[in-house]
Parts: sequence; structure tokens; C-alpha cells
Amino acid sequence: MSEKPSVIKKVLKKLWAIINTSRKVFLNLVFFGFLIFLYSVLTDDSHEVKIPNETALVLNFYGTIVEQKHEVDPADAIMQEAFNQKEENPEMLITDIKNVIKTAKNDDRIKTLVLYPQNLKRAGLHHLQEIGAAINDFKQSGKEVVAFGDYFSQDQYFLASYADKVWINPEGAIVLEGFGRYRTYFKAALEKLNVTQHVFKVGTYKSAVEPYIRDNMSEEAKEANKEWLTQLWTSYKHDVAENRNIDMNDFDETAVGLLAKLEQAEGSFAVYALQSGLVDELRTREQIRIAMIDKVGKAHAGDQYNQISYKDYLKANKAPFPVVNPMTDKVAIVVAKGTILNGDQDPGTIGGDSTAKLLRKARLNDKVKAVVLRVDSGGGSAYASEIIRQEVELLKAAGKPVIASMANYAASGGYWISASANEIWASPNTITGSIGIFGMFPTFERALDKIGIHTDGVGTTDLAGLSVSRPLNKDIGNIIQASINRGYKEFITLVSENRGMTLEEVDAIAQGRVWTGAKAQELGLVDKLGNLDDAVIAAADRAGLKVYDTWLVEKELSAKDMFLRNMFESAQTFLPESESPMTSLANPTLKQRIMKMINEFESINQLNDPRGIYSVCLTCEMN
Repeated sequence: MSEKPSVIKKVLKKLWAIINTSRKVFLNLVFFGFLIFLYSVLTDDSHEVKIPNETALVLNFYGTIVEQKHEVDPADAIMQEAFNQKEENPEMLITDIKNVIKTAKNDDRIKTLVLYPQNLKRAGLHHLQEIGAAINDFKQSGKEVVAFGDYFSQDQYFLASYADKVWINPEGAIVLEGFGRYRTYFKAALEKLNVTQHVFKVGTYKSAVEPYIRDNMSEEAKEANKEWLTQLWTSYKHDVAENRNIDMNDFDETAVGLLAKLEQAEGSFAVYALQSGLVDELRTREQIRIAMIDKVGKAHAGDQYNQISYKDYLKANKAPFPVVNPMTDKVAIVVAKGTILNGDQDPGTIGGDSTAKLLRKARLNDKVKAVVLRVDSGGGSAYASEIIRQEVELLKAAGKPVIASMANYAASGGYWISASANEIWASPNTITGSIGIFGMFPTFERALDKIGIHTDGVGTTDLAGLSVSRPLNKDIGNIIQASINRGYKEFITLVSENRGMTLEEVDAIAQGRVWTGAKAQELGLVDKLGNLDDAVIAAADRAGLKVYDTWLVEKELSAKDMFLRNMFESAQTFLPESESPMTSLANPTLKQRIMKMINEFESINQLNDPRGIYSVCLTCEMN
């Protein structure tokens, strides 16, 4: 009886060994087959990106234009490309776009620049104007710029307006709706859910917390928002009017005015755009295809015109391994983009520790003689902001001047980390200021009481047992408010000391109020108006540099990650593009509105200041 189980055991053991060996062999075959495929692709010169002669460079914009991309695993990126899966939140780097246009200007193979912005989701006005300036510079070469699409959103049309010719589909549309700031308010919902929201803030105009304590926008917030939104809208109209040679007064800002013109166009938004001077011609996709073939010729394969896409042109002109001369003096650039959070954060978000490390890296590098802190942030953790600002002070103490360069946003915590710089540069349309502090602490004792859950006990102090399931002690609330008051005083004090203003002068323009860069310069919060290149030159001048390189200080990758990133980026060259100049993203839907509401919650929930004190401008973003 004992031999039978033993035999079965041996048979099963051998069977498992066979299965296990087969599994390993199969996995190894798949793995090495994949490596062989990559090697063959990477070493096959026939797949090299080639730029045709007499061709059109198609700037097929997509996703969001950013100062710094969020970190994406290179393996995930290549799989998305391989299986033609669209990125969930695609991003384009502003420096890449500008470099592509600059390179194409002097590239004899590029005959025409095509702007196809229809898949662009979002861009700040500052970034749009930077691209516009690059397009105008491109036109100095004498080459033509053409823009076309089925329909244009406001941001998309701003770019299109820089073209020599703008074409739109006869069934298309352009509607310039202006700028607005509308938020979702939750006070009544929180009351129905029996959630008690405890809010602590300083600043008459610090409206980031209003959705949790009101059901509408306060008059103070409306006043402040109206001012900076009007300034941005005036700037937008000025640039478009200049590009299209139309009158600024021709923009339709009332429903009545738009309706009258739309009736003249027999209800067609495309005809309305033509009659208003926003476009030059109405053309179908087929007519556009034929017109472009007439301009640059027919492609060798397929039925399209001779063209190269933005991505392919970028790959063809981008060195796989950037070369930095270690012997040349440097102006270091540290990008601070996104929400300011405590600790180490990936690129695309500002970490108190991780961004401080980048500044420290520049400070300890003997070849770095000056630093530009490029800020594109509405703020976040007050504690993390201070950790970063302290590194700015250490750079200055080391004899290395620091220039803060503001992009689309540098408000609240974004201004905090800029305040100690030797100079602050902003664009006229940077959204900045919002100098204020707040904290929030919700408690759920009433909601829990509804379902029969209660918290009780004893403690040795009033601070013991502080919990969201218990009412907030009034005296504890006073303690938190005192901390918030101190945080605000620290904020206006550092502004006062660094901007040569009295506390009273700072307080008068602080209070959480938002300003444009141009207005901030008038008020003394900004030194000069200009872009990143201007800030780099200013940093070099302060350091007395005549010959220098710029060095973008980034998070260091491991040797393995560096190898994978470069390998996968090279492999992407041989995969088909997922964007086509004749396909578009879906129109905004209810789902997007719901996601926006969820994101408003998330923008608060992700904040992780160890003291629960924040300097963030949630009101800065437009919709």
C-alpha cells in the first residue's frame, strides 16, 4: 500500500519538472525573441527617419503643452506605441516645440510649416505666445505657414492665427468664448452629508477654500478674478487681431452680437468665421489634400502630400545622448512644475525634497555659476515651499545668483519659492501673487451619528484623540488659526524682505489676490517681463559670464533606466504614429465635467503638508 503513493508522487514530480522546464523555455524564448526584434529594428538603417526634400513639416499638436513632462515608464510608452494605444494624458514639451520650429526655419528640406492644432487639449496663454513668437521667427525665412482643421477651440485657434493661411472645413466651427473661472461648490452637499468643514485662512481674496464653505463665488473673488481674466482676454484679442488684421472690437462678447452675425451666416459657424476674418477659406479635407500636394508634391507612398510629422522631425533632429561640455561654465536650469508636495516626487510634480536636491546639485557643482528656477506652479504645501526656498538662499550664499522665471503660473507656493531670487522674471500673462495661507480639517461626527457610530474616551490633554470622527474643539481650532496667521506673516515677511517693501505694502497687495505678470511688475512683485531665454541671459550677466552653456538639472536615472529609456525611445522611431492630421479628439462630454469635479477634490486630497498648511491657488486655472 505504501509503494503506490510513492509511485504517484514520483510521476507528479517528474510531470511538474517537465511543465516547469517548458515554462522557463517558453518565457526565455519570448524574452530573447523580443530582444532580437529590438536589436534588429535598432540596427536596421532602412527604418531610419528620413526627411524628404521639398516637404511640409506638420506640427500636429496633441494633449497638453507643458514645461516638464510627467515621468512615464519607458516600457509602458513603447507598449502603448506598439499596440497603437492612445496615452491617457499626452504631453508636449514646450522646449521641444520651439526647437523643432527653430530647426525647421534653417532646414532647406522644409518648404512649408503646417499647423494642425485640432488635437491640442490645453495650453497656457504664455506657452501659446511663445510658440507664436517661434512661428513668426520661422516666417522670417520666407517659408509659408498654413493652418487647417475641422474645428478650432480657443487655444487651438490662437496658434492657427499665426499662419499665413487658415483653412477650416465648411462644416467646421470656431467659437472664441473668452476666459472664465467657474468652479463647483459643495457646501450644501457637505451639509446634507453632515460633514463639518473647518476652514482656517488668511487673505480676503484667498478663495481656494470657498467651494467647501459656500455655494457661490464671493464678491471679493469675483472682483479679483474679473480683473486678471480681463487682462488675459485683452492680450489674447490683441494678438489674434494683429495676426489676422482685424479690429479688437470685432470680437463677439455678447450672445446677442454672436447671434446677429450667425444669422447673417445662415447659422453656419464656418461661414461666420470666414465673414469675421478668422479664416481665409472654407475647404474640405480633399480640397486641403490637393492644395497641399500642389504646394509640396505628392508623397512617394500613399495618396497624401509630402510631409513629416512633428514627432518624426523631433526624433530625426534630437541627439539620443545629450552632450554637455563638463569644462564650460554653466547656467543651470531647474524646472519646478506642478503642485508642490512634501517629500520626493516624480517629474511633473514639485517635491519639497526632490526639487531641493536639484537646487543643491547645482550649488555643489563648481561649474555652475548661476541658476534659473523655472516655475510653473499654483503652489501647494507651505512646508515644502519653504524647504525649496531655503535652497535658493543657500545658492545665493554660495555666490551663485538665482533668477526666478515664471511660466503660466507662479502663484501662492509658486511665488513663495520665487520670492528669494535675485530677480523675478514673468511673462505679461503669468498668473502670480495669491499670497495667502489656508488649512482645512473636515470632521464627520454628525455623518457617523446618522448611522449610529460614535467616538468617545479619555485623554491626558486636550490634544489627545484628535480625530475626524470627533467634533473639533474650539480652542484647538484657535490654535490652528494661530498657526495659519503665523504662516501668513512669514509669507508677507519674506516678500517684504526680498522685494524691498514694508509689511503694510505687501499686505495691501497680498490677501490671496491673483495678479497677471504685467500688473505684478507694476506692484513690485516682479522685476522684469520676459521668457526663459531672457532669464538665462540675465542670470549669466549677473554671474559675469561671457561664454557659457545651459544645463537642465534633472532627476538622475539609474544606468538601467537610462539604457531602457534610450533603447525604447529609439525603438519608437520605427513604430507608426497614433496621431493623424485628419483625426480629432471627441468633443467635451458630461464625463469630462464629472472628471473635472473629481479632479477638484483630488487637487485638495493630494496635498500632504505635514502641518496641514497650504499656499495654493486653486482659482488660477481657467475653464
